[in-house]
Amino acid sequence: MSQVRQTPIPTPRVTEADYLHAEQLADTRHEFIDGVVYAMAGAGYNHNCIAANIARKLGNHLEGTPCATFIADMKVRLGRDYVYPDVVVDCSKMAGDDYFATAPIVIVEVLSKSTRKTDTTTKLIRYINLPSLQEYMLIEPDFVSVQVLRRVNHWQSEYFYLGDSVTLAALDLTLAVADIYDRVNNQDMEEFRREGIVEVKA
Repeated sequence: MSQVRQTPIPTPRVTEADYLHAEQLADTRHEFIDGVVYAMAGAGYNHNCIAANIARKLGNHLEGTPCATFIADMKVRLGRDYVYPDVVVDCSKMAGDDYFATAPIVIVEVLSKSTRKTDTTTKLIRYINLPSLQEYMLIEPDFVSVQVLRRVNHWQSEYFYLGDSVTLAALDLTLAVADIYDRVNNQDMEEFRREGIVEVKA
């Protein structure tokens, strides 16, 4: 997520209603998993750059459709849990005062050291049990690797690297991995730029 998870807030377990009420008033974002509240901290340049690249591509592609693209600050309800994915696409025509999405069809998470385990285990299990979700994308910020899990493929992982293109069938959209990592400064991308594999942008 564009805000990475910190350690649990040292308070007793809270109810779903208490969490939702407090979250509307909070200055910082919190996730709510199994009755535990997790504060979110800001992420770094690469993390935010990747999330912005994805959100921009999805938003442009979905312009004029019922589907909306959200980045970082839109909660997704997972049963009684609430999380903030990096990028969410929801086509359910949400109301103007909705605070969380209930029917996402695509979810994107940019991994980090503090969220990797949760994004690939706890959240994964909850995400794939969402009836609406069709595709789940996980992106590494520190090297070039994109993982996609699809309902149609029984949530088996597919991996994509520089030179590949990733198709999100639910959105009828194909993304070049190079575009996902546009302006990202990790060791892989720096090496690819030196070798002329990707364009160096001003």
